[in-house]
Amino acid sequence: MIAEKIYSESTTAAFSWKNKLRDYSQLIKFRLNMSVVFSTFLGFILDTTGDINWLHLAIVVIGGFLTVGAANGINQIIEKDSDRLMKRTENRPLATNRMGVPEATIACLMMGVAGVFMIAYFLNPLSGLLSFAALFSYAFLYTPLKKLSPLSVYVGAIPGAISPTIGYVAASGHLDTFAILLFVIQFIWQFPHFYSIAWILDDDYKRAGLKMMPLGTTKNRKAALQIVLFSLLLIPVSFLPYILNCAHLLTCTLLAIGSGLFAYQSITLYRNLTNASAKKLMFGSIIYLPAMFLILLLEKIL
Repeated sequence: MIAEKIYSESTTAAFSWKNKLRDYSQLIKFRLNMSVVFSTFLGFILDTTGDINWLHLAIVVIGGFLTVGAANGINQIIEKDSDRLMKRTENRPLATNRMGVPEATIACLMMGVAGVFMIAYFLNPLSGLLSFAALFSYAFLYTPLKKLSPLSVYVGAIPGAISPTIGYVAASGHLDTFAILLFVIQFIWQFPHFYSIAWILDDDYKRAGLKMMPLGTTKNRKAALQIVLFSLLLIPVSFLPYILNCAHLLTCTLLAIGSGLFAYQSITLYRNLTNASAKKLMFGSIIYLPAMFLILLLEKIL
């Protein structure tokens, strides 16, 4: 009997730790976090000023993971009541009271301070400043604006686009033309990417009172047209690296072809106005961005 009781208690404890790990994974939005950190990773290795410093790469990846995790956690603290109203988010730890606000606040504070400090102290102050700016603007500007205005998406695109620039500056120590180009590409990409998600989840967002569709629209051609225009803008932007002597013409032509294929998916959404087309655009956006950065990386390698 005693052995059975000990086994039962140890099993319960293990199960609790497993659940707590799952809750923290949800708090920091682990999959989204990893996609952002991947952009930071690509930005770091796109620096062409020297060989890759693997220790510095590890620092910016870990620091970035902590910083993004803090921003995502603060987002959920602020939106815990809204999250209860949406099917996609109703099972988050704060929305279900599996985790209290004090615990989440302490965790986010520790992650945010540690992440920004690591990047600023062990790499360079500029990349640390950019990391802090991304955390602050996402958590304290974009998040509360979501209930006030669709302009929130424009504000949110700034921290959403800055991750490769942080990686590049962490490696090079300075903000140059190429670092700004990485920001511009990802900034414009944010709109068709996020608006495709907003299209699919429109009912969910409306239940929570979040204004996430393109300016002055619902799920109509006016909204789809704005998505098309942002997608088409990526085609001329693809040639900026060549114009600014950051890449060869062939590289930029490949970027433009990829941008054209991406834009075609947004045009399909404009024609059909269906969730199915929005889903294809969303998945296309997930493929598009790393593909573009990998093309730029080939320029460095070759």
